[in-house]
Amino acid sequence: MSQAASSPAVPAAVPEQAVSDNPRLARLGLGEKAGFAIGDFGFNLYWTSIASFLAVFYTDVFGLPAAVAGTMLLVTKIVDALTDPMVGALADRTRTRWGKFRPWLLLGALPMAGAGILTFTTPNLDDGGKIVYAYITYSAMMLAYSVLSTPYSSLSGVMTAHPQERNTLISFRFIAAFAGMTFVNKYTLPLVEWLGQGDEQLGWQLTMALYGAMACAIFAVTFFSTRERIVPPLAQKTRVRDDLRDLLHNRPWLILIALAMVIMLTITLRGGSSYYYFKYYVERPDLISNYLAAQALALAAGAALTPLLTRYVDKTRLLVILMAIVGTLSAAFYFVPKDAIWMMFTLNILISLALGPKSPLAWSMYADSADYNEWRTGRRATAMTFSAATCAQKLGGALGSALMLWTLAAFGYVANEVQAQASQTGIALLQTVVPGVFALLAALLVSFYPLNNARLEKIQAQIRERELARE
Repeated sequence: MSQAASSPAVPAAVPEQAVSDNPRLARLGLGEKAGFAIGDFGFNLYWTSIASFLAVFYTDVFGLPAAVAGTMLLVTKIVDALTDPMVGALADRTRTRWGKFRPWLLLGALPMAGAGILTFTTPNLDDGGKIVYAYITYSAMMLAYSVLSTPYSSLSGVMTAHPQERNTLISFRFIAAFAGMTFVNKYTLPLVEWLGQGDEQLGWQLTMALYGAMACAIFAVTFFSTRERIVPPLAQKTRVRDDLRDLLHNRPWLILIALAMVIMLTITLRGGSSYYYFKYYVERPDLISNYLAAQALALAAGAALTPLLTRYVDKTRLLVILMAIVGTLSAAFYFVPKDAIWMMFTLNILISLALGPKSPLAWSMYADSADYNEWRTGRRATAMTFSAATCAQKLGGALGSALMLWTLAAFGYVANEVQAQASQTGIALLQTVVPGVFALLAALLVSFYPLNNARLEKIQAQIRERELARE
């Protein structure tokens, strides 16, 4: 059992004198928190479109077989994930008057918008040409996403090191993220229908063009409203291989990487299989948008509760409890009758409420692991820390999408037709039991995480003592 699991649930607060004497522990204004947070609304215009709709776009609109689409999503994500540490290394070594991470939000916005439009475009090609086109455009989209998302995530690690301020900042971020998720889940399919005017392929293309324009404006707001306060030691000169070696010896970070992959499997399976579940299992496709919107609203509510919950329960223990709840309720979901719509929505909301704090908790832990690495080695590589976390999330999401599509193919799924009993069973398992098993595995993994709030307070104090000694 971890040190965190045996520690008191309620950590001591950071003394106010320590806050005033240490600029690393800055209090953030509401405007800066909101400006940072809205950035993740922009990211979810893409991330949620991928998680909720890309698989069904490829199988039911683009025309790829489910097994081919699953393999494509996995292969491209593996290749893309390898670029994340490179982006992190570049961001850590960026030096501008605006900081290390904020300029990337402006540089990467337009390429991201263009790649998103191309990915959701259906060209007039034969089957082989479509496969090649899908590989190229989706890879370009995820590369553009890395160029934006790695610096953005790293930004939260250098705005403040105050534990509760960091928890609150990242909670703000994921309230905005889940608001973006709600928007995409609720309005994407109606927008496709309205903008396409009967042409589904055109509808997807125009919807992504709209999302691209919105995202560009949002990333500009984040750039102008935030500030980077935590910088590496002035004398620090490290090679990329040194950063990688530090991470491989950073036990908290290694646990978080495994945790990120497992939790993304849970989230991707739940979100990606919802369309199939209601269209082919429940046979109520009219409920898909409302189901996904209710899911996202409950996730946002859970994220909003995170700062309150962490005042009373150490975040490691809290995450164990929440993932155990998610696993148990997901397994129970399998036994809900097809006509018990109210029960499906109720369980979906309860599961999502428990999942909501996961994101702010995990991302604040990534920032904590960067602090831990600085304390342990005297070197700081914030973007490398976050880029590898993003890499793990992408791999988890890709494995989730691939697993879902391979399972559908194995159970005999045929797009846009009535499904056989075996296919319906597979769809039900993907929405319920399978993500539940991964959630329980996540609860087990996080129980070994060693950084509780009391230990983090000591780490911050010792880092500050070193800074003062160098001045």
